[in-house]
Amino acid sequence: MVKPEPNIFPKGNWHRKKIGLLGGSFNPAHDAHLEISLSALERLDLDAVWWLVSPQNPLKPSDDMAAFIERMESAIAMADDDRIYVTDLENHLGTRYTADTLDRIITLLPETRFIWLMGADNLAQFSQWKDWKKIARTVAFAIFDRPMYSKAVETSEAATFFKGDQIPENQAAKLSTKKAPAWTFIRDIQNPLSSTEIRRKKL
Repeated sequence: MVKPEPNIFPKGNWHRKKIGLLGGSFNPAHDAHLEISLSALERLDLDAVWWLVSPQNPLKPSDDMAAFIERMESAIAMADDDRIYVTDLENHLGTRYTADTLDRIITLLPETRFIWLMGADNLAQFSQWKDWKKIARTVAFAIFDRPMYSKAVETSEAATFFKGDQIPENQAAKLSTKKAPAWTFIRDIQNPLSSTEIRRKKL
């Protein structure tokens, strides 16, 4: 495969910038995605947040997945802050797993500081992701509270494994300066919305 050029990234000068990465199906995008992103921009002192709309989440069935273009449009409509960029990076890179996506992004933008953004509901099953320990050793993580999943920050396999690498929430703004593995837990997000619930309400 031909190595993609850096112009696949959102327009702008990202050299030495601090970027939050929020991956997901966005099936559809909803308020919690936006709230996590806005909180990350403020609490982590980020320059931007990129939404990585997945062509197909390997852990989710494809028969309940809207068309990729519909999910992109959903994300674009929801991302109403000019510091949030909706991207189809994985589609261009030809990657399906986060570990592979991060490898490619960091290779192309080695001077940019990336932080992976994740809800506590995803942390609960993070150990099912391909090469999850490698991912956590590649970029710092910010975990955002989600209803009924707060305990995942204490009891999940990933949180237990990397317990010694957690930094206090009041030092979250320094997370981008930490060498991975490093992570923090942001408690001020408790939006109950999920893409699954939104789809159920439409039926």
